[in-house]
Amino acid sequence: MHIRAVYRHSSATRTPRTFTRHAPAMRVYRPDLHPSLFSLAGDLKRWLDLGLVLAGGLLLFPVLMMVAIAIRLDSHGPVLFRQRRVGLHGSEFTIYKFRTMYLDAEHRLAGLQRFNEMEGPLFKMKDDPRVTRVGRFLRRTSLDELPQLLNVLRGEMSLVGPRPPLPAEVAQFQPCHNHKFDVRPGITGLWQVSGRNALTSFEQMIELDLTYIRQWSLAADLRILARTVGVVLTTRGAS
Repeated sequence: MHIRAVYRHSSATRTPRTFTRHAPAMRVYRPDLHPSLFSLAGDLKRWLDLGLVLAGGLLLFPVLMMVAIAIRLDSHGPVLFRQRRVGLHGSEFTIYKFRTMYLDAEHRLAGLQRFNEMEGPLFKMKDDPRVTRVGRFLRRTSLDELPQLLNVLRGEMSLVGPRPPLPAEVAQFQPCHNHKFDVRPGITGLWQVSGRNALTSFEQMIELDLTYIRQWSLAADLRILARTVGVVLTTRGAS
């Protein structure tokens, strides 16, 4: 078992918080947070993920191919975007998305910080000039998230769960925020169906994630998946 330390900035000293890596799925860091996460339902959640991903992957394969071709024709660069995120028990993993930005997006970020519409460590900007033409369509329809089905197959993510944060965001977490890592992160979640990109408060997004963990059940996951379909089809809160 490996140990990873995640640091929180404070006015005094930087204090490490440790998380166990490669722990069994759905075993919470604090057992008192939600006892049902220890039950058979946790295993059923994983089987539900695998079943839906395998079935959906076959149906969506033509769409995946068309999106990949459109990205290659639209702008220079790879089809997939890879980024390090923090997941279950604080372990880092590589998340996959369809690329929606130009290759120099990270270098241009500093010059756009004054236009940031988010409170806290997140960045969101309306009409972000770094986003490609195809990228705008992919983001509006959430098709850019589809490669994360691979992360679900690999056991790094679930279909439903908290948003996986960047390591730089974790460095600014308060101690109570670290309960996000009690479960696998998700492709969708309460944050996705409660406003998506219309949310502008970092604390609000964190609270939605913690509410999901406290109230987790298989029935709740199915409801969120159903609501996600409606949100995507209507592009509510998309940018």
